[in-house]
Amino acid sequence: MISCVLSGSKTFEHSMTQLYPFLMSPAFDPRPWGTLDLSPIYPNHKFSEKIGESWLTGDDCQVANGPFAKRTLSDLSKELGPELVGTAARDPQRFPLLLKFLFPEEKLSVQVHPDDATAQRFGEPWGKTECWYVAHARPGSQIGLGLKPGVTREQFEQAIQENCAENLLNWVNVYQGEMIYVAGGTVHTLGPGSVIVETQQQSDTTYRLYDYGRPRPLHLERGIASIKEKVASGKVIRPAPVIINGGKSRQSSMISAPYFAVDLFELKEPHDFSTGDASSKTSVQILVAVDGCGVVEAGGRAPVTLAKGDAVVIPAALHDFTVRPQWSLEFLKASVPGNPVPEPATRM
Repeated sequence: MISCVLSGSKTFEHSMTQLYPFLMSPAFDPRPWGTLDLSPIYPNHKFSEKIGESWLTGDDCQVANGPFAKRTLSDLSKELGPELVGTAARDPQRFPLLLKFLFPEEKLSVQVHPDDATAQRFGEPWGKTECWYVAHARPGSQIGLGLKPGVTREQFEQAIQENCAENLLNWVNVYQGEMIYVAGGTVHTLGPGSVIVETQQQSDTTYRLYDYGRPRPLHLERGIASIKEKVASGKVIRPAPVIINGGKSRQSSMISAPYFAVDLFELKEPHDFSTGDASSKTSVQILVAVDGCGVVEAGGRAPVTLAKGDAVVIPAALHDFTVRPQWSLEFLKASVPGNPVPEPATRM
């Protein structure tokens, strides 16, 4: 149980024994480019306005189960510190990664996120580098990723004024199962027809550069200043999947990058995990189910169901946990690397 002490402000006595896997409540965010039909991930949800995003681990996202139910990840990170976020996180009192589903049914605005150095010049704590796992894609689904070779920031700014900015982007076909790296400073957009799981630095700093005439404000001064003409963004070149659990399950290293590591697991048998890595540092683990159903177990705590569309947060201090599929379970596992990692190898 959690005991409260009141002395001017409420503080909470906590210990590792009180931590447990957090089932997160998805926060559905309306967007003009979204859709009423989220059935590839949420077949039982009905909406009266277009939903563009389902936020899973944002600062304001809430725990759905146990003693910390209704508490936000921001509050819990400040209170629990490294016991929740781990020792690999840059800020021990801020939840390090934001994961969300994206459901584009029309083109998103053309936008850019600053890298760390640019963000700090603008007074932000850090930038926004991200990656996109393609969970579902209709034939012909595309993304716009980076400027075409030789295009300068000045030329792109001129194209914005002439309402033809999208013609200067690299348009790339995407397919289910791919991982795309989007480094800070990359001009980008999503076209319609895919469902994306986005993993990113915990930041919502977005500069909208071009919006196809939609009546939304642009952020040209900071946006143009944030653009990098050459970036490491692209489709991640990945090693072959590893067979685990005696040949009945697979693990795929989807991306290893400076701010995050994301693996895809396709489990048909129970599998054990740890919140630590070879660096001896620990990281919070974020599990996002993209298909099937299973149960997450950790050291005698109440088991937590992980089904398609769900996210479960494993506090770093729990150390060991097990995922037990019910028939089969496909999920992404995101964490913060303990050792410095270079940008991933990519291709367009």
